[in-house]
Amino acid sequence: MSDERIWTAAVLVIGDEILSGRTQDKNVGQIATWLDVQGIRLREVRIVPDVEDEIVAALDALRARYDYVFTTGGIGPTHDDITVDAVAKALGVGVIIHPDARAILERYYSARGGELTEARLRMARMPEGAELIPNRMSGAPGIRIGNLFVMAGVPHITAGMLDALTGTLEGGAPLVAHTIGAWSPESEVADILRAAERDFAGVAIGSYPFFREGRVGANFVVRATEGKAVAACVAALTGAIEAAGYAVTDGGI
Repeated sequence: MSDERIWTAAVLVIGDEILSGRTQDKNVGQIATWLDVQGIRLREVRIVPDVEDEIVAALDALRARYDYVFTTGGIGPTHDDITVDAVAKALGVGVIIHPDARAILERYYSARGGELTEARLRMARMPEGAELIPNRMSGAPGIRIGNLFVMAGVPHITAGMLDALTGTLEGGAPLVAHTIGAWSPESEVADILRAAERDFAGVAIGSYPFFREGRVGANFVVRATEGKAVAACVAALTGAIEAAGYAVTDGGI
């Protein structure tokens, strides 16, 4: 793994139900966390409806810009599950019934006393040249083709697919993160945060304000690829915030 190059990724969330607000997305957060451990930075997230041309346009843009692209949603058995077709169109390849995917689904439904119906067989459709991402939860596999990973919309199924991919992608050094918090307005410590980020090369500090119990506070997340740099920055930041008159809570508030 390279410690110099920064590997990047994007997530394309597909589904009218997300855009309508009826379903709350949980996949972006878990994919971002997983990518950090793989040494890959999530740089962009897009949400598009179940419209083939919009999915294709988004895929074309994201694949050209990032090392990896992950899609979630639209790979089920129903008529509006069109992600496979859109991916194939974006890649300029055909769609096939993948023999291994078909066999997996046949075993899955047979073991449960069911049949591989035409609707369920849709989940064996893959762009030509695709590899399968194992799915221990519901049988239907995800898809890996080049730098593109096509995953389920159901969060616990996506989590299983990510687990199957762990350690298989090329990336850089994993991010190390440490959180501290203080009951302080952001504006009162803004200069302290800016100075700390300037003084510690390679460290990024995120500030996340909140309002609780009638009080204003913020949590500060220090991130870097070197644990020693994170620890040194946290120590300096803690000292400066406390010197400004605000008690610091390690681990955040």
